[in-house]
Amino acid sequence: MDKVRRILVHVCKERSAPQRAQFVQSIVGHFSDGGEDEVEVDLSLEKNHFILYQAEKGRGTPLKRPAFCPIKHLSVNEASAIPLDVQQRGVDVGVAIILQTANQRVLLTRRAGQLRIFPNVWVPPGGHVEPDETLVDAGLRELEEETGLQLAADGAARVLGLWESVFPPMLSRGLPQRHHIVIYLLLHCSLSHLQLQASLSPCPAEVSGCVWADSQLVRAVVSAVDGEDAAAVRPDGLQSAVSVSQVSADGALTDSTLPLEVFVSRAPFSGPDVERVSTGTKFALELWLRSLETPDP
Repeated sequence: MDKVRRILVHVCKERSAPQRAQFVQSIVGHFSDGGEDEVEVDLSLEKNHFILYQAEKGRGTPLKRPAFCPIKHLSVNEASAIPLDVQQRGVDVGVAIILQTANQRVLLTRRAGQLRIFPNVWVPPGGHVEPDETLVDAGLRELEEETGLQLAADGAARVLGLWESVFPPMLSRGLPQRHHIVIYLLLHCSLSHLQLQASLSPCPAEVSGCVWADSQLVRAVVSAVDGEDAAAVRPDGLQSAVSVSQVSADGALTDSTLPLEVFVSRAPFSGPDVERVSTGTKFALELWLRSLETPDP
């Protein structure tokens, strides 16, 4: 049987032919002339090649990296110290579903503590794109595998934005081991979060908690910008405890609460990581808030 191929990022600038992106190459930097951390791109998935193109300003999809992106700050010596098998990986493609309920909540899941990459971090359901899948099909498959929710796109899924993700997320925490472009897809659902909660059956190997975040909580989350010191904003009426579902080792759900501080924690520059919302997720949630202000026609 043929070995399953990974879907990798290819880049195309101006009229050049698409080229496979290198592991130590900043994708945002490839399209940025002045060192900006956010650019606009067009994207396509063709013959299992995920291709990013330079877009006209104001007409593309936002692609962003954090100011502290390890690939952006990688020195020549540090790049050469990355093991060869890691350097040869290229840049992987991931997809995540921002699932918006009928009552305007979004589902976030806490990655299981035993996972090697970003354990105990809150993210939308998602994962890798498999060969011959569309982006939407990949997102729906990952949604079902991680949460048990079986949903159809019905033409209501669209790309919100793209995030350049590196693990570890800062050079102060070690040399890069993984490099992804994560595609955040917004999926509208006609059911409320309470209706969906009844069908929630998370995979305990991947998910240890779930939360249906409303716009108030999301505003607090996105105000806690990683890499900055400004105090997080607490909207009027937001409680100090957040209702969550804890997932046991056998997949059972238990109603619980977590301090709001967990969701407004920032990525630490050193020492052990903390339970928090990932930096890329904050970017996607900020885009989601904007979409509420300018809904689709």
